[in-house]
Amino acid sequence: MQISELLSPDCTKCAVEGASKKRVLETISQIVAPKLSGITRHDIFESLINRERLGSTGIGLGIAIPHGRLAKASHPVAVLLTLDEPIEFDAIDNQPVDIIFALLVPESEHENHLQTLAAVARRMNDKDCTRALRNADTDNALYQLFIGEGEDKPCN
Repeated sequence: MQISELLSPDCTKCAVEGASKKRVLETISQIVAPKLSGITRHDIFESLINRERLGSTGIGLGIAIPHGRLAKASHPVAVLLTLDEPIEFDAIDNQPVDIIFALLVPESEHENHLQTLAAVARRMNDKDCTRALRNADTDNALYQLFIGEGEDKPCN
């Protein structure tokens, strides 16, 4: 599945006030809820926080990829955030996080879920991509960079 099929411009936010891991997961839940009929912000938050309890989704280098599965979800939804200030996220390298890509998927899409997470992790491992994301100054610029439609396409 292509990232552009999961991530929409209205789920891409630049320079979000984060404050804490919990607050960021709440923000993600608030963004996703209108996209998934019959699923509440609380359901989304619980899915994300339950996954975090298994181990942090902070993959290092200032990046986190929180994710969860939802029984009632009809389709996957992604959220991309950059934070105005890095936050503690219990990342594997103990560094604060300022780029967050969240993915919520139906329970039945386990294989697609894993493939998408791997693709996002590969993209985020590219220093040119993460540098460009950190330098994006609007929601639209952030979106265009990540889906690979920016002028220099650093995140392809």
